[in-house]
Amino acid sequence: QVQLVESGGGLVQAGDSLRLSCAASGRTFREYAMGWFRQAPGKEREFVAAISRGGGSIKYADSVKGRFTISRDNTMNTVYLQMNSLKPEDTAVYYCAGRVYFSATTSYSDYTYWGQGTQVTVSA
Repeated sequence: QVQLVESGGGLVQAGDSLRLSCAASGRTFREYAMGWFRQAPGKEREFVAAISRGGGSIKYADSVKGRFTISRDNTMNTVYLQMNSLKPEDTAVYYCAGRVYFSATTSYSDYTYWGQGTQVTVSA
């Protein structure tokens, strides 16, 4: 089992950058594929990015491709989401999630463990 804690959210202007971090407890972080999802008010939770156990396989939502970068540091038990060229439509609560499988997937139902979320607000 793993506990996940996100940090790094905040209020920024369009075009700015933020880096989200998700710190995982437990010794088995390297056994989890990790994902980032987001949920805006009144909308469904949506996939943002995912990374496999070893980091060799990465997936992005089309809406963030080229602007966001997911990475992980298994020695630090942390997964990151670097967000550049932020847009107002990126405003949401961002959640990190883990699944005890090798592969990175895009469906939130594939993930077992979730953090509490961190708010990202992008003003125009």
